Amino acid sequence: MSARGGRSGGDASGRRPDSGSGSSGRRRADDAVGRQAERGGRAAAERSPGGQRAGAAKSVGAEKDRGSSGKRSRRAGSVDPVREVALEVLRAVRERDAYANLVLPGLLRDRHLSGRDAALATELAYGTCRTTGLLDAVIAHGAGRSVEEIDGPLLDILRLGTYQLLRTRIGAHAAVDTSVALARAEFGAGKSGFVNAVLRRAGEKPVEEWVETLAPADPVGRLAFEYAHPVWIAQAFADALGASANELRDLLAADDERPVVHLVARPGEITAEELALVTGGEEGRWSPYAVYLEGGDPGRLEPVREGMAAVQDEGSQLVALSLTRAPLEGPDGGRWLDLCAGPGGKAALLGALAAIDRFQVDAVEPAEHRAELVRKATHDLPVRVHVVDGRDSGLEPGYDRILVDAPCTGLGALRRRPEARWRRSPADVRDLVVLQRELLTAAWDLLRPGGVVLYSTCSPHLAETVSIVADHVRRTGAVELDTRNLLPGVTDLGDGPAAQLWPHRHGTDAMFMAALRKPI
Repeated sequence: MSARGGRSGGDASGRRPDSGSGSSGRRRADDAVGRQAERGGRAAAERSPGGQRAGAAKSVGAEKDRGSSGKRSRRAGSVDPVREVALEVLRAVRERDAYANLVLPGLLRDRHLSGRDAALATELAYGTCRTTGLLDAVIAHGAGRSVEEIDGPLLDILRLGTYQLLRTRIGAHAAVDTSVALARAEFGAGKSGFVNAVLRRAGEKPVEEWVETLAPADPVGRLAFEYAHPVWIAQAFADALGASANELRDLLAADDERPVVHLVARPGEITAEELALVTGGEEGRWSPYAVYLEGGDPGRLEPVREGMAAVQDEGSQLVALSLTRAPLEGPDGGRWLDLCAGPGGKAALLGALAAIDRFQVDAVEPAEHRAELVRKATHDLPVRVHVVDGRDSGLEPGYDRILVDAPCTGLGALRRRPEARWRRSPADVRDLVVLQRELLTAAWDLLRPGGVVLYSTCSPHLAETVSIVADHVRRTGAVELDTRNLLPGVTDLGDGPAAQLWPHRHGTDAMFMAALRKPI
């Protein structure tokens, strides 16, 4: 039996021995480490805050006296280019349902913002998206009307200004004046006066007093308001925590913070230790391939550019590793399947692990544009991409290991997708559980007797997690393994047999996973 995810043959950390095609990767890793040593301390100087909250706080402190002085805007009039970029992100999110984390990097490059300016623009854009519900309540109170009655472009400016007043250390004068300048450049003097009036009312109280004034009276509703979550999501978290529901405040607080960047070191190419040395990061706590970065643009890092590493939450790494660690009945024939592969992060990690033993991974993705992302992520790995519906893939049964990382509400990754919490509704859960059940059933039909399906979601919602698994076990007689045993060293995973990760406990997305073995 080969070394895979902590099984026999690896070292105590669970890392793989180098073999086969990994030798060229090892040389590249050694070269990268050597180049890092030559650069000496230069890497530390290059590591800017890169949008993380700690770096942004320094920028915010420096912003107190900046006011609206900045480079000439692309709009008429002179506005701060940092606020202008943040405002354009808010507008794209509101008008086009865009994702802030996809829009912002391009704008930063186009406007040549870097360092503290980029960090501040990131903090303002993401923070405003994340706290929209709280901001809207304060704006409505100050405006004397509901936010639905305020023109969208004007509401974007008000949200941006209110966020600065309530959630940053930017001085009130700078927060108001820069917002008024944005309104004046966009609409003229008339509406800029409205912005000025609403923001001055918003700035009359600190955020704690606004919570006292506007938050619902019930405990869950109050916490949801304070930490900028829809009530139904906060209640879903409390339900999933169960007997540990007293941790809800800590969970919501962790979910309200921007996370550090997680990298994955590709097995056979570079170790986490080497990746941490090259990037100036820190080795992860739970996955033997994880590295944490406090700041910077990971896309510019040499190991990422060369395909030796990628951005991937440590929780997602643990999902892929759990599948490879699950005990089978009978030998592993090397047929693995990722049934919901887009955009390809888990398929790439599975492919890298499979390559060590000359195994093969099939990856299913029904959307062509997402299938192309899977191809790019796995282009030099033993991964075949199939552009088909996972519920009716036409693939030949007999797989040893199948990952069903099912489409879900994504409630477990809200901190990485700042606008997502305000787009989801309970109706989404009802629609998705049908799809989740169908995909798990399809995977079961493709699994050989004695093989294992790893069902996972990036959501802790009970309807998407334990309810799906319990229904499947009841209908099929599946043997539910204790998934916690597949995560050696990881603590506080719940009562079992499934495993639940949490941002406040593990620093990861709230990934759920359950391992199911097919009886022989």
